[in-house]
Amino acid sequence: MAAESNLKNMALSLTVVCLVCSALLGGVYAVTAEPIRKAEEAKVAASIARVLPGFSEQPSLEKVSVDGIDYTYYRVPGTGYAVISTVDGFGGPLSLMVGISEDGLIMNTVVLSHSETPGLGAKCTTDESFIDQFKGWDPAAKRLEVRKDGGEVDAITASTITSRAYAKAVSNAVAVYSKLTENE
Repeated sequence: MAAESNLKNMALSLTVVCLVCSALLGGVYAVTAEPIRKAEEAKVAASIARVLPGFSEQPSLEKVSVDGIDYTYYRVPGTGYAVISTVDGFGGPLSLMVGISEDGLIMNTVVLSHSETPGLGAKCTTDESFIDQFKGWDPAAKRLEVRKDGGEVDAITASTITSRAYAKAVSNAVAVYSKLTENE
């Protein structure tokens, strides 16, 4: 025998369906939350190891404000700083981790996330000649801007906006390093 189709029965059915779906979603979240957290920690540790070779243990996440913008960074004693810098690229936010040695040289950079155009701006994650030019970069001796703007960064072909954003993110990380070391 079918239930009578009225507002009360429809509301009750909809409520039961919503409760069951909510319980299922909550259960999936409870089961996956810890593995997702561990995967994020592993991703961060791998990124720090890439930008600051020689680091061995998970440093603590710290925050600092530079020119009204909050940045997060990891201090690795005896090695340097791993600074997370996010700027607006062509397709949206471009987030980098920049490793800066104790003496202020850029050790390496890693893209954490981006929304750049596949095949163009997304090359900032794969174009080795573009990425490698930042290794050993001395910001005190060279300008962190693309050549088109009077700097010394070779841009990715057909991706000047992404290249500018990448250089700006590295420059912001250097500003964070300067703020952190100004009283040392």
